[in-house]
Amino acid sequence: MMIAIGLLLLRLALGLIFLLHGAQKLFGVFGGHGLAGTTQFMNMLGLHPAKWWATIAAWGEFVGGLLLVLGLFTPLAALLVVAVMLVAILKVHASKGFWNSQGGYEYNLVLSALATVLGLVGAGAFSLDALLGLSALSPTLFLLGLPLLILLGVLVHQPTSAWFQKRWHSSHVGPEL
Repeated sequence: MMIAIGLLLLRLALGLIFLLHGAQKLFGVFGGHGLAGTTQFMNMLGLHPAKWWATIAAWGEFVGGLLLVLGLFTPLAALLVVAVMLVAILKVHASKGFWNSQGGYEYNLVLSALATVLGLVGAGAFSLDALLGLSALSPTLFLLGLPLLILLGVLVHQPTSAWFQKRWHSSHVGPEL
């Protein structure tokens, strides 16, 4: 019973964090800058097409957070959260070191670890996954999704990102006069 309550509290806290951050990025609420601001930020990070990356990140946070709160499709929710944090670590925080107080990836790593726990252990007894009989699939589905996260990491890694960016810009530049 205590494990089920602990998983519920973990899901609610982590899910609300991502749901609200996603709402900031999508709708500009809670002090967020909306999709336009998120797109500008992705452009600044060199992730192109910036609107695509902004939309994926924002919806990944929003949907991942909502699914965690509900305890529904928890492996997918955990993968969405870990994916967003992986990009944040690689593109924003890694160059600043570990410590959060210096802009590092400490906090993002903690959020990723918590999502990984939920992906491996499942949502617990007080979840829609349990109600619908989906709990047994959690570790397998989460582990099957991990190679996709590795691919995501490769895609956003600087040399690869520069390769994509060069091709993106060259394919979207009009003829020179």
